[in-house]
Amino acid sequence: QVQLVESGGGLVQAGGSLRLSCAASGLTFSSYYMGWFRQAPGKEREFVAGISWSGGRTYYPDSVKGRFTISRDNAKNTVYLQMNSLKPEDTAVYYCAACFRVVTTVDGMDYWGKGTLVTVSS
Repeated sequence: QVQLVESGGGLVQAGGSLRLSCAASGLTFSSYYMGWFRQAPGKEREFVAGISWSGGRTYYPDSVKGRFTISRDNAKNTVYLQMNSLKPEDTAVYYCAACFRVVTTVDGMDYWGKGTLVTVSS
């Protein structure tokens, strides 16, 4: 049974930083492309970051490029999201997801975690 468990969310002031972690089990982690998504209240879930199987390629939308960094440790079956220069509009539940292919859409991901809440105060 595949499990993705996010951690590291919390309350932070605007301009601050947080690092999210997602621990994976029940799958061959190094064979999966991993992604982070977020969903703000009343909004659709959106792509935030993606990383290839080896970690050699990363993907970001313009909204977070230069502020967020995705990384992975295949030995620990864990993917990370370092978030810097946080803004109130980054407030959302953050989800990690896994897929065999490189995708940036919600529908394309195969497995999902339950999410961790990030709140950025102004």
